[in-house]
Amino acid sequence: MNQDILNFSQMHAEPAWLSDLRQKAALEFENLELPNIERVKINRWGLDHLTISENEEIGSVPTFTEIPNHPLLVQVGSQTVMEQMTKTLAEQGVIFTDFNSALTEIPELVEENFGSVVPFNESRLTAANAATFNSGLVLYVPDGMEVLEPIESILMQEGSSEVPFNKRILLIVGKNAKVDYLERLETSGEQTAKATANLVVEVIAKAGAQVKFAAIDRLGKNVTASVIRRGLIGDNATVDWSVGVMNDGNVVADFDSDLKGNGSHSQIKVVGISTGHQTQGIDTRVTNFGLNSVGHILQNGVILDKGTLTFNAIGHIIKGAKNADAQQSSHVLMLSDKGRGDANPILLIDENEVTAGHAASVGQVDEEDLFYLQSRGLDEETAKRLVIRGFLGSVVSEIPVKSVQAEFIETIERKLGM
Repeated sequence: MNQDILNFSQMHAEPAWLSDLRQKAALEFENLELPNIERVKINRWGLDHLTISENEEIGSVPTFTEIPNHPLLVQVGSQTVMEQMTKTLAEQGVIFTDFNSALTEIPELVEENFGSVVPFNESRLTAANAATFNSGLVLYVPDGMEVLEPIESILMQEGSSEVPFNKRILLIVGKNAKVDYLERLETSGEQTAKATANLVVEVIAKAGAQVKFAAIDRLGKNVTASVIRRGLIGDNATVDWSVGVMNDGNVVADFDSDLKGNGSHSQIKVVGISTGHQTQGIDTRVTNFGLNSVGHILQNGVILDKGTLTFNAIGHIIKGAKNADAQQSSHVLMLSDKGRGDANPILLIDENEVTAGHAASVGQVDEEDLFYLQSRGLDEETAKRLVIRGFLGSVVSEIPVKSVQAEFIETIERKLGM
């Protein structure tokens, strides 16, 4: 028995099922392997540890020139510093709160759905997360509920803290419900400490649900992170992902859609930039289980300096998933001859009556595009900036909050040194 984990669970009055699950994950951890991220070696990154603790003091808290009028949850480290919910949504049964509060407000739903998409015994990283996550949040949208305004979370890692940034995020979207969710991972304050992050996001979309999940990841240069986001998608349900991987440190990411239902849909758009000496390995996977299920992957990345960026796109059509459609496209722009980029398409087809395809490329900025823009009076630097912004724009346009779109563009230009 891991006494630190047990003490943490008891201190937070967690239910028996969660306390037991933490202990099982800690025991299983020793027998599990790290996940295999093609062409990315993470065995020396120090992500697989069983350290559980929480922030005793709150450092810098985000300031707002104008408080947004949509639901918002802000966590700094492991502490929740702000929860904002509209009266109308609360009266209609929408729950958006920190993980510990959700254990009290909707205990049966949390117990039923926790680990149903990302089981703790999948790898050393998932076991470590289940055993040691110290905070998180839960969003629950009841059947038939259409949430008209975006729901936003800001999850901040303190740059001066060595406390592991380990979180569990659970989204449960009921039958024929609809919601747009925006998640922002950020490092705040002066980055003086080295830390690890282990985040697991589970999205459960019941039959007919429509979910748009947008994320901007901006963890600092001293944060080594594992980020897993995965959706379980029911009959005729849709989960569309738009993720900007804008971290400054080493990151492995796993963005997955399990198309369990007949007629289920998912589109995953990912853009990333690697600079300096950072390494980012991104696995994006769609698995078609259901009849007439459709899963598309689009990944675009840019590499500067000595950065490394690897896109692995995996499309898997399971036997019996007739008329399934699996498409993928991965492209990397090399802006430095000292960096390394990989775009690896992988198709696994176990059924005959399907549609599948892939495209992948690693190369320089298209000279014809630059020539065209320069012929219209733009200088070379401006032309290159426009080409790159257009290349990465597939995710920017999907961010549901206009002010955050502008922040995202600023982040892109900062990373590119423009």
